[in-house]
This record gives sequence, structure tokens and C-alpha cells, in this order.
Amino acid sequence: MSEFRDEFRDYFNYFTEVEEHFQHARGTGLFLMSPLDWALVESWKNGGVPREAVLRGIDLAFAKWRAKKSRTQAVNSVAYCTQAIATEAAAMANTGVGSSAKKDAAPPFTLDEMRDYLQQNAAAYRKAGQDQVADSLERMAEEAEAHFADIEALEQRLTGLEDKLLGQLRSALNEEELFEARRELDSQLRPYRSKMTAAQLSMLEKQYLDRRLLEHAKLPRLSLFYMR
Repeated sequence: MSEFRDEFRDYFNYFTEVEEHFQHARGTGLFLMSPLDWALVESWKNGGVPREAVLRGIDLAFAKWRAKKSRTQAVNSVAYCTQAIATEAAAMANTGVGSSAKKDAAPPFTLDEMRDYLQQNAAAYRKAGQDQVADSLERMAEEAEAHFADIEALEQRLTGLEDKLLGQLRSALNEEELFEARRELDSQLRPYRSKMTAAQLSMLEKQYLDRRLLEHAKLPRLSLFYMR
């Protein structure tokens, strides 16, 4: 159980540190990451890319960008750093250097925070007419104390519920809507596609389309990993 809670804490820290590091490296104050950016960071995390490799890659990419004699465009996406991050990840793998996340005995969130998260998501799904999902989330909130004793099992329930929902949303898309979603992704990825492997592109496409489906439906993610 402690290992699972450490995984949650590391997941939160991964997203937060990458976001803050990119904003700092960009040096232009507040910068809101796009759905593509978040999907890309999620694909790195899920693909096992060490946090340190991402942070170093961002620094390397911006150093090279600033060294250019002509800079016609600003860096407006984390995707710009993809190749540098891949280089850093490979270097770390070759030297055996890995993530050294700090581990702490405290859980990544409290019982009340978890209950509130489930209740808020239930309300959002109820408002969107997704009554079955809302019912399930409300039951989980009512039984929050029992679920808090086994967060891993709760996460599995939430993941299964979200996967089922995503399948329904995907099947409800008509051919034109699916085409538009893929065209939008391709348009955003075009400047960076050559810097990514087929496996990276495949994972990124899934993460991006999942996010887009839920955002289009105005629905929040269910996993506890998104309790940020």
C-alpha cells in the first residue's frame, strides 16, 4: 500500500514539476499547457521516462533554441523538447541513472479530499446526464472510508469505469467527428512528428484522444491520479 501511495505522489510531482520547469525555461510568465502538452507529459510518465530526463531535455532544448541566430517563432509547446528529452532519457538509461523520488509515509491526499473528489466528479457526471457513472461515484464517496483503506482497489474501479465510459464516447462519435479529432491532433503534431518514434506517437494519440473525448463531453477524468 505504501508503494502505491508513493506512486500517486510521484505522479502528481511529475506533472507539476514538468509544468513549472517548462514555464520557467520559457521565461514568459504564466503559460497554460495545451491538451497536447498534457497528453505528451502523460505519455512520458506512462512510458517510464524519468522526470530528470524530461527536465534536462527541456533545458537542453531551450539552450539550443536560444543559441540560434534567428528565432522566428517562440516555443509554444512541450513537444518542441521531445527530441532533447529522448536524448537525455537514452543517456540516463545507458548510465543506469534513474528517478530518485523521495518517499514519505504520509498519504498523497486525505480521506476528506478523496471523498470530495469523488463527490465533485459525481456531480459533474450527473449534470452531464451520465447517471450510471454518477451513481457509481456517489456509492464510492459514501463508502470512502473503506476505499481509503485500499486505494489501489479503488483506482482499479475508477480506471475500469473510465475505460468503459471512453468506449461509449468513442462509439458515439460519427466518422466526421473522429476525422476532425485526428486532423486536429495531426495539425498540432506536424512540427514535431519527425522527432517521435512510432510507439511514442501511438501512446500520445491515445492519451490525446481520450482527453479530447472527455473535454468535448465536459467530463472530468476519474482516476485518482488527476486529483491535483
